[in-house]
Amino acid sequence: MSIEPQTNSHAKTKRGPGAPVDLKRIAAAVREILLAIGEDPDREGLSETPERVARMYEEMFAGLRKDPAVVLRKTFIEKYDEMVLVKGIDFESMCEHHLLPFFGKAHIAYLPNGRIVGLSKLARIVEILSHRPQVQERMTQELADLVMQELNPRGVGVVLEAAHTCMSIRGVRKPDSLCTTSAMRGVFQANLATRSEFMSLIQTGK
Repeated sequence: MSIEPQTNSHAKTKRGPGAPVDLKRIAAAVREILLAIGEDPDREGLSETPERVARMYEEMFAGLRKDPAVVLRKTFIEKYDEMVLVKGIDFESMCEHHLLPFFGKAHIAYLPNGRIVGLSKLARIVEILSHRPQVQERMTQELADLVMQELNPRGVGVVLEAAHTCMSIRGVRKPDSLCTTSAMRGVFQANLATRSEFMSLIQTGK
């Protein structure tokens, strides 16, 4: 079904996280962009592009309408007290500065404090937080803080490694560059041996 372009009657409407995606408004904006760059949005190759972009944004920003904390609230009592690490979690996100993709892998570890969570839940929170307008530095800290808050572990370590298309296809154009960010909480921050073990386990098997 085609999405009819809207006028700017909603230009002053306040919206924020959790609001439904306004597909018509996105399509109208994309049409304006095509006109602004000197293209014909009605030609065959572009006639459905505004609607396609609207649906893409709905998918890419789906995390705005989900609460990642809920994912971690189903836990299990377990006396296991060694490090739990899920590494190599693939993610894709959109840099909020240029609305261009960045993508890579997340590594999350925690030291349980009497309770554990299903391993897939750590991948799920990465999925939710990455599907928002993001910067890698903030996403790294959000993941660490979320696990600390919901699981109350003795410590958390998070490392993200990502390639940013805002650096590879524009600006400095350095396609082989990677950005690595980390956030340590609790024992991972206070104890060098724990932090070193975490970083070593990330590298194992690469």
